[in-house]
Amino acid sequence: MPTILTAASHAGYTNAPTGSSVTLGFNVPQTGPYADEGADELLAQQLAVEHINGEGDGGCLNTFTSKALKGNGILGKKVEYVTGDTQTKSDAARASAKSMIEKDGAIMINGGSSSGVAVAVQGLCQEAGIIFMAGLTHANDTTGKDRKANGFRHFFNAYMSGAALAPVLANEMGNERRAYHLTADYNWGWTQEESIVASTEAMGWETVNTVKTPLASTDFSSYITPVLNSGADVLVLNHYGGNMVNSLSNAIQFDLLNKQVNGKDFKIVVPLYSELMAAGAGENIKGVLGSMNYNWQLNNEGSQQFVKSFGEKYGKPPSNSAQTCYAQVLLYADACERAGTFNPCGVAEALEDFEFDGLGNGKTLYRGADHQCFKDVLVVRGAQNPTNAYDTLEIVEITPVENVTYAPNHPMFGGDEASLGACNPGA
Repeated sequence: MPTILTAASHAGYTNAPTGSSVTLGFNVPQTGPYADEGADELLAQQLAVEHINGEGDGGCLNTFTSKALKGNGILGKKVEYVTGDTQTKSDAARASAKSMIEKDGAIMINGGSSSGVAVAVQGLCQEAGIIFMAGLTHANDTTGKDRKANGFRHFFNAYMSGAALAPVLANEMGNERRAYHLTADYNWGWTQEESIVASTEAMGWETVNTVKTPLASTDFSSYITPVLNSGADVLVLNHYGGNMVNSLSNAIQFDLLNKQVNGKDFKIVVPLYSELMAAGAGENIKGVLGSMNYNWQLNNEGSQQFVKSFGEKYGKPPSNSAQTCYAQVLLYADACERAGTFNPCGVAEALEDFEFDGLGNGKTLYRGADHQCFKDVLVVRGAQNPTNAYDTLEIVEITPVENVTYAPNHPMFGGDEASLGACNPGA
């Protein structure tokens, strides 16, 4: 159980609130290739603030197994927020977070749709003595070699995608496949490629080639032609957001899915999916397998409550990036309430090894050793016969958490050298 800190612990840390309100910083991509994800994250963050402040229908405060939050803010203080644009660039994201901390008095930073951004901002928050509740970040590094005591990740990671996808790929495509990877050239792409290569080679697949593509790319046609001449019969797109929409569209333009190679129907795999990407890719997504952290079609009580609250306010279902940011804001507020302080070290202690349910993913553990959430992982497929604009993905399998769990010192996560270090309360 976390230590209950006294009122004296409300001083001596960065941006200790002195008035009747407390400020959170929401740092999301409002421009750049992941801007669609950022827009949805911001909607969810605003909704979380409403619910914490006792406005709206209360959302997942009604289903969350922790009952510490009462709808009267955090520790009696009304929650306010400021926003920034990460631009999906590490330097811009750090500058934005730094401004929110130093100029606006933000006591927690949440958001982002890029692991490069997450690692950069997490490092800044560690230095500043601020809690970082990561948004959409899928690279192993975030809670691997770059883990920090002041940083926490609710979203799943690349290792988990590989562990969940491999059995389904083997079942549907067989064990004798030749895969060609196109990979976004930054740390998320690198660790996803590493994870998918490891999991597929372990089941018998051969990796024909791995090719890095610039994050700023919008046309991937020149990368598709070599795939056709490689002898590969599977294309793995380690791309996200607008990158994935464009690379998949280019692959379809080359008619890859109607080709036969090595006596097998050619297949495309998108290891990390989102509803926003699926909507952007349209018809091209049909039948293509991938994995997700969350999908609005889950029928557990927490998910149904969140979909209802989000849908009634915004007129559409939430994406998985929206859900993870909403959950992270509630988890932070709840940890402050349970710890009795905004002191980041008290908050961190309350989050470590915290088990909960009711936020949409089912039973979840915030592991203390690396600040990674462990929960079931979804394998999904582009729907063959969507009935509406939001019915783009279908859940193929819910992979149990035990099948995606690994040791904190796993080699893909920094091995024995990886360490959280010490919590930094800052000032």
